[in-house]
Amino acid sequence: MLPYKRPAILMSLAVLFSSLTACANIPTAKNLEQSLAADPRLQNNPAIFAETQEGEAQAGQNQPTLQLPADFPKDIPLYPNAELQEVTPTSGSENKVSTRWLSFDPSNLITSFYRNQFQTNNWQVLQQPPDEAGGAFEARRNNLLVKVSIQPQSVTNSTANQPQTATTLLIEYTPNTTTTQPNPTTSPSETTDNPPQPGDPQFIGPIPQTNLATQSENTVEGQTTTTATSTSQEFSDLNKAPQELRQYIQDLTGLGVFSINSQTNKSNSNVPTNQFEPAKTITRREYARWLVATNNAMYASNPAKQIRLAAETTQPAFSDVSKTDPDFPEIQGLAEAGLIPSSLSGDSTTVLFRPDAPLTREQLILWKVPLDTRQALPSANLDAVKQTWGFQDVGKIDPKALRAVLADFQNGEQSNIRRVFGYTTLFQPKKPVTRAEAAAALWYFGTQGEGISAVEALKVKTPQN
Repeated sequence: MLPYKRPAILMSLAVLFSSLTACANIPTAKNLEQSLAADPRLQNNPAIFAETQEGEAQAGQNQPTLQLPADFPKDIPLYPNAELQEVTPTSGSENKVSTRWLSFDPSNLITSFYRNQFQTNNWQVLQQPPDEAGGAFEARRNNLLVKVSIQPQSVTNSTANQPQTATTLLIEYTPNTTTTQPNPTTSPSETTDNPPQPGDPQFIGPIPQTNLATQSENTVEGQTTTTATSTSQEFSDLNKAPQELRQYIQDLTGLGVFSINSQTNKSNSNVPTNQFEPAKTITRREYARWLVATNNAMYASNPAKQIRLAAETTQPAFSDVSKTDPDFPEIQGLAEAGLIPSSLSGDSTTVLFRPDAPLTREQLILWKVPLDTRQALPSANLDAVKQTWGFQDVGKIDPKALRAVLADFQNGEQSNIRRVFGYTTLFQPKKPVTRAEAAAALWYFGTQGEGISAVEALKVKTPQN
């Protein structure tokens, strides 16, 4: 059927064009011819069509592109295959900025990237995901706090209209500024002259290290007693401490846990109070004092987790620490709490505390780990410790300390041994501990996900009256 229709169609077109040509002078024909003619503007100026196309192309290019804030810290690592989606200030009084990113890479690659970046660039990791599936990192470097949240999700591909794996990154940071944002109700002089103080919502920490002694008044049965609570000071010899341990010392100094040492350690009265002496071996009495002071400062708002100091009327647990010893309340308090071996805990052979003897590595762990786990330590033997830690000198560890060493391994990234000594296959249990190493051990109390660091304690610490 179709072959027979083609001649008819061609014949009709020929008749139409012939009619238009023959009737060119008829007004109706002229109108029809003009309607079918090309646009004269295009004939006279062909560039119009090209300009139209360029304008349409440039319309999309002139759309404003999202950029990072001008004060975005260069220290924060950025995942190379992520695209910035949104920049918003965090609501509330905290001076934080939040940036949202999107990447089509799997979350395990991004988690591994940030784990490596924080570890190799001297970041202080406060929190990190337990596995590579995703989670939140919280890290600190040079007073810059940053939180990176990695969340896998599924998006729809606009071209193929099919679900596609993607990962959302949320990077929140606190700009490291010395002045606060102007408040409409305050004058500029008030803004610059009065930076955030401890207790203010915008205060991040560490607490400014000054030589001012603060005092608190305690009322007990109508009697008012004044007790020195902290003498935060700036140590002038922190440059002698290992680089990876300096921040631990600074944070604990902000809590005031070292100030007691400068007040009560009369044997070292010739040592300037602004000297921390990070490489010096710490004694057992000093560590007992720091341990109690730091624990109680960390849990200042939770009396159930504080260590009670012994009263002067208490019968001494050790024959070489009398009631008149300046550190008797702390040492006796640890013994009565069962945190250090003594006759009170059933160890009848431990009658001496040896307060001025050097603290060893195994004693550091034995005293500290029970305050991390807050529960009975697991059963342990030499084989279990060797299989977990891989220590070549596991046979030199005191049997009393084996359980604490094994429990410390189970604490993962918050392990005291990892934080203080780094990676090692030799524990050297009898080796003396330095003051800097002791500070690193006391910087965090608790287990992974359920603990508190000195940084967090500084944020919630209220100013003394």
